[in-house]
Amino acid sequence: MDTVESLYTRLEQLNDIGTSLSGEHDIDCLLEKILLAVKGITHADGGTLYTLAPDGRYLNFRIVRTDSLGIAYGGQGRAPLPGHFKDLPLYLDDGQPNDHMVAAHVALSGETANIPDAYEEERFDFSGTRRFDSATGYRSTSFLTVPMKNHEGEVIGVLQLLNAVDPDTRVVRAFTPGDQRLAESLGSQAAVALTNRQLIAQLETLFESFVQLIDTAIDEKSPYTGGHCARVPELTMLLAEAVNRTTEGPLADFSLTDKDRYELRIAALLHDCGKITTPVHVVDKATKLETIFDRVELVAARFAALKAQAQAEMWRAVAGGEAEAAARERCEAQCRQMEEDLAFVRQANRGSERMDDAAVERVREMATRYRWVDAQGAEQPLLNDNEVENLSIRAGTLTAAEREVINHHIVATIQMLEKLPWPKHLARVPEYAGGHHERMDGKGYPKGLKRDEMSLQARMMGIADIFEALTASDRPYKAPMRLSQALKIMQNFKDNGHIDPDLYDVFVAEQVPQKYAQKFLAESQQDL
Repeated sequence: MDTVESLYTRLEQLNDIGTSLSGEHDIDCLLEKILLAVKGITHADGGTLYTLAPDGRYLNFRIVRTDSLGIAYGGQGRAPLPGHFKDLPLYLDDGQPNDHMVAAHVALSGETANIPDAYEEERFDFSGTRRFDSATGYRSTSFLTVPMKNHEGEVIGVLQLLNAVDPDTRVVRAFTPGDQRLAESLGSQAAVALTNRQLIAQLETLFESFVQLIDTAIDEKSPYTGGHCARVPELTMLLAEAVNRTTEGPLADFSLTDKDRYELRIAALLHDCGKITTPVHVVDKATKLETIFDRVELVAARFAALKAQAQAEMWRAVAGGEAEAAARERCEAQCRQMEEDLAFVRQANRGSERMDDAAVERVREMATRYRWVDAQGAEQPLLNDNEVENLSIRAGTLTAAEREVINHHIVATIQMLEKLPWPKHLARVPEYAGGHHERMDGKGYPKGLKRDEMSLQARMMGIADIFEALTASDRPYKAPMRLSQALKIMQNFKDNGHIDPDLYDVFVAEQVPQKYAQKFLAESQQDL
């Protein structure tokens, strides 16, 4: 029988265990701690921890320990449970409760079962225990099976202890009433700790699913941006881990905890969430004249109308007495010029080559030189002002106004993220995500921050964002670059104050581009 002193000592142990359990975040480690704690406080040689399956019809084996046999399965860093540890059904094939198995009975009834000697027990089926004993030479005697009830009184698991060992004589004995009370108390504490951890894990899963939902929405809106949103986090984390491994140079003191990694990854996943507000025809603008559709075909239709007008004028001239050969020659020359000008418009529309002054002037001259008659009989210039503006874009496919619209996505990102009530361990997500378009020299946007005003994480995301864009193969307006091409541009960005030089040195030295390329780039791009 337990003395008052021993009970007091064990109550102190119980309090210490409760504190330890409440501070554990890893579920596998928590389950292991629970079983080891209840084994220790009851002096049990062995124990099994089951958790209730999500469907409520099975008990899942999670942790198994038997000290005298050296059995240790499940838990952190331990061997997984062998295949013969089958989930324990709570109901028979006919739907009746599986009351002949003690762990199932305890899970269903919510009542503790304290069995002094399994070989003398008649209510429950211990045939499997006897087979185990026969195979191992072990003697399974006393069992204490305790339900793990959460704060709502629901059974979420079962603790089964085996062979209480007298701490003085080392003889196997029955579990005492004191053992049972302590085990039940610890089982309740453990259930609450486990429930809290599971709820936190569920909330984290829900949160990450919400983040993925945003990326999916952007992906559905623009498959090009969606691919970017998936790849930038991967590249960001590759660079972060490379810096974390660095032991020399200006970044040697940088280190990442698991919480730091989680925070950075969430920020990387959300770094372009503001693009959900950007019009699709701007995000996906593959040609200069594209809006909801590519307006170059409207220009082609106008040229077709101009050709028809030229042919009609030819026949009117012939009808007025002009020689047909001369009129036809003039008409054919006009049509050839139109075809050349249309080919020029189509080429300029692609945005693949830089427009020089002569090309821009040719666009403007063509706009007014050609006049076509619309369906209402009104004469119109070949190109309207908006079309002239777009075809005169010097490089790329975006006008200055459209670039402002694109750039606004980072403002929207910051505004969206700063409105969220971030917990302490994610408090820096808005800063990390909102800084990836800043430059080290202060010429970036939206805040014009300089290098010393930004976190290393935000600077990492800036490098990842640029490199991904250079090498991406799913952009409609550019061909993907080879690694050597992309790194030459990145080197220029390092030299001119665009990106962080120390981070870029680690980026190259740790072969982050090559590691990224193996997973995301075509073989034709991997030329390093």
